[in-house]
Amino acid sequence: QAELLTVCFLAIVPILLGVGWWWIRHVLAPLETLAESVETIDSNNLRRPLVRSGNGDEVDKLTAGFNGMIARIDGSIRHIHEFTLHSSHELKTPLTVMRAQLETVLREIPSPVPEQWKWIENQIDEVKRLTKIVDALTLLTKADSGLVELERLPVKLDELVEESFEDAQMLAQPRGLTVTLEACEGSTVSGDRHRLRQLLLILTDNAVKYSEAGGRIAVSLRRKDGVAELRITNSGGGMAPKTLENVFGRFVRGENAQGRVEGCGLGLTIARWIVLAHGGSIQLVAEPVGMITAVVRLPLG
Repeated sequence: QAELLTVCFLAIVPILLGVGWWWIRHVLAPLETLAESVETIDSNNLRRPLVRSGNGDEVDKLTAGFNGMIARIDGSIRHIHEFTLHSSHELKTPLTVMRAQLETVLREIPSPVPEQWKWIENQIDEVKRLTKIVDALTLLTKADSGLVELERLPVKLDELVEESFEDAQMLAQPRGLTVTLEACEGSTVSGDRHRLRQLLLILTDNAVKYSEAGGRIAVSLRRKDGVAELRITNSGGGMAPKTLENVFGRFVRGENAQGRVEGCGLGLTIARWIVLAHGGSIQLVAEPVGMITAVVRLPLG
């Protein structure tokens, strides 16, 4: 009889383990679903609450707590956006007035000495730089708030690349840079021509500014696997891996820019927004011998 009980017990153990495993999976399933939902939360979907079961159990209460936290975060972000927009609007007027007054003084001052002339020109340059920062912050804040509408029309990207190549040649002349267009395959994308033109201007301007004097810049546009791949390579002196990961953040500047290149660190942030708004991707890649490549991939229209 003892042997029979042992056999029965051993036969029941797998069944008990199976039932226990099923019960644990059943109990943890709502938590797994909640965890998957929480992982999808980002700044673009904060106003979409997590789905509650409504049965009043601990998981339902936890979901309600998450929804409350998300709502508070969304409110804080909206307050930041409103503050930035209002601040940018309020700053534009005095900056415009300051620039107009300085330019008037520069025109009307009788026989200015070189030091005065230089000082006024420097002040005008600083006002222009501040105006660019304010304009960039305004654009990014409106984009974050969904207030910027993009056109969705067929755009010949190869034509824009050819135009930006000509711009890059003119910008590169004072620094003795060599600019080459290695490839420009016909590519049509669906998007906003003005914003795509702005994207190319940002990338070519950066390539010129961050290149070493006498260096070279290579531009190419190729069709590959259903996307238009744009590459802009410049001799930028290299960049640390950590910087490459964070360079699209706001006010982030590479170590190759510190102290020698004017800028505020918002250009690549705007470039990234334009690319993502067109369903594409952008990255900076460190190439051998100190070269840096901006790689943009946009889906063909």
